[in-house]
Amino acid sequence: MVIGACILELYLPGNGSLKGKRSILKPLLARLRREFNLAAAEVGSNDFWQSAEIAFVTVANDAGRVHAMLERTVHWIEALRPEVQVVDWEIEIL
Repeated sequence: MVIGACILELYLPGNGSLKGKRSILKPLLARLRREFNLAAAEVGSNDFWQSAEIAFVTVANDAGRVHAMLERTVHWIEALRPEVQVVDWEIEIL
């Protein structure tokens, strides 16, 4: 069993409140769960309006498959979610 985790640092340009941040992140996290069958949550930068740190995790039998799934998810966010900008990301395979 291989566990893969990805931590994403996001910038939310034009956002002016925690309520606005929540209105961006909540649908994004739900969509990640639905589209990619991942566990996803906000894990950092909770008190900052224009930045967020989210993490998502998956499990499979092959490390290559896990890495590819997490990388594909990051690229999906970059391509299809213009309201957020990916600042940095890191994948860890356990």
